Amino acid sequence: MEIVHPEIEGYLEHLLPAREPVVAEMEALAEKIHFPIVGPLVGRLLFQLALIHRAERVLELGSGFGYSAYWFAKGLPKTGRVICTEGSADRIGQGVEFLRRAGLGNQVTFRQGDALELVARAEGPFDIIFCDIDKASYPNALSLALPKLRPGGLFIADNVLWSGRVATASDDPDTTGIKTFNKSIYTLPELTTTIIPLRDGVSVSLKR
Repeated sequence: MEIVHPEIEGYLEHLLPAREPVVAEMEALAEKIHFPIVGPLVGRLLFQLALIHRAERVLELGSGFGYSAYWFAKGLPKTGRVICTEGSADRIGQGVEFLRRAGLGNQVTFRQGDALELVARAEGPFDIIFCDIDKASYPNALSLALPKLRPGGLFIADNVLWSGRVATASDDPDTTGIKTFNKSIYTLPELTTTIIPLRDGVSVSLKR
């Protein structure tokens, strides 16, 4: 199920200014190896939220080769930092090189391992925490990460509409995880949440 009508999505993409060459390379690599990235429409949202929020510390759960980290880092001051988590040493190597070439190497740190184990050990507080790991793990990610988020911070998650499967009776582990996560971010008293139906759905939750 398409979340955004393809013609509308095409129109929005047509409005985007050209990305710098390293970003275009990252997008081409993602398409070539069929690796999921947030894409430029969501990327610009992450960049804008980092700017608006005056964020200085960002933690990513699931970073791949650094595409979303690029957008966050562009929205931070020079003293700001993005901590990435990724299980693959090869993808970390790609990400380090991409971000170095983008002039953001000093602002982004990769940590290798399981994102849930790494967030449990991470030293908060963070201004923004971004979740893009396997979807069955979203509820656990929220419970582990929320204490690391400062009051007034943002918890952002990708794929929260999951190609429309959240609106079906599907009970596979990933869909169930997303449904449980979405219910939690709307019912937890310390969060104020909006789901933006952009691309595959992006949730933005403010910790009060």
